[in-house]
Amino acid sequence: MDPSAQREGKALPEASLPFHRAMPSLTHMALVELEKAGILKFLISQNVDGLHLRSGIPREKLAELHGNSFMEACPSCGVEYLRDFEVETIGLKETSRRCSDVKCGAKLKDTVLDWEDALPPKEMDPAEKHCRMADVVLCLGTSLQITPACNLPLKSLRGGGKIIIVNLQVIASAMEFLKLQIPPFVRIDLFEVILTQALSIDRKYVNWTLQVASAHGRRAPLPFIKSVEVSFVDNQDYKEAILQMQPFRLKRRTMQAKSFELVLKVNFIDGCGCQSVEINIPIDFKVSIDCFNPDKDAVLQRLRDTAIQDLCCGQNAVIERTAFLMPKSEVTVYAIVTNIVQYIKSSNVLADSLSNGNVKRQRESVNGTGTSRKRSKVHRRKSRY
Repeated sequence: MDPSAQREGKALPEASLPFHRAMPSLTHMALVELEKAGILKFLISQNVDGLHLRSGIPREKLAELHGNSFMEACPSCGVEYLRDFEVETIGLKETSRRCSDVKCGAKLKDTVLDWEDALPPKEMDPAEKHCRMADVVLCLGTSLQITPACNLPLKSLRGGGKIIIVNLQVIASAMEFLKLQIPPFVRIDLFEVILTQALSIDRKYVNWTLQVASAHGRRAPLPFIKSVEVSFVDNQDYKEAILQMQPFRLKRRTMQAKSFELVLKVNFIDGCGCQSVEINIPIDFKVSIDCFNPDKDAVLQRLRDTAIQDLCCGQNAVIERTAFLMPKSEVTVYAIVTNIVQYIKSSNVLADSLSNGNVKRQRESVNGTGTSRKRSKVHRRKSRY
């Protein structure tokens, strides 16, 4: 949205997708491949949508000059937390969460600047350094009107570099010329399944609670899940349940010696590539003190590879399991493929959005996904792009 129009109080355009479901465009993924090929050395973004980071650009090669709507940072130890939900504040204010480092615990802050905020040296200094060193600065999807960011490309000229300003979509042709293939984008989201148990007073029963929660904290929102249906395999003694409001929590009582298997049907919101996924969970109330921590990066990569090979969403895997004795509980973290976008070579820049094997045509722009944002007055932000 034009900054002057927003300052005049004009309404924001209707969003075709929730902001947290926005997908990287063909250009985002082309830049990822250019970085992998060693051609793109550093990327500077004025956007706050977090799509460059989500697309796969390494954090150490990215300067987000105006912040990231999905990022919180610890002002004490500097740790950054990328969220799957939009952080509720702007202007470098404290949020409702704390640093998870047990030695720190400081209140986190959002990373998005307001108009009067100066650009942070952590982002600006490496941006200036790389512009001075660059052989070529490629400007994509920007009017170069917002200062001081618009002056960064000029720094390359002093060192003999060049500036190329692209206002039309040519990245697909450039990738074809370089004989590089634009990789698909696979979005993987995380959630936790928490099983807590305690014996009844007469010790005949187990009172247990099942909760589906955000991997970012028990009180964090879970924006991509609409509802959770709980059923039981080959067992008529338990009543099925539909959990439609967060927190998704089910409380039941079971004979102590009894074991069974339940099925979680997780229903996703519009904007995800599949409607739902079913996960079978065996319950025997034996909590082991051993933790299950596989190679997370390897598990996530296998999920991506399988999703691309099958051309469908819904693949899931356990990436962590932790047991606690007080209270007696087990927390299992699941990773699940919720979107796949495959990009094709085409002069009019079309992307194939693949979900459950079906192909949906979606036109995209150089600036992002073509989606717009609808925010309440509380969250209204002065646009910077």
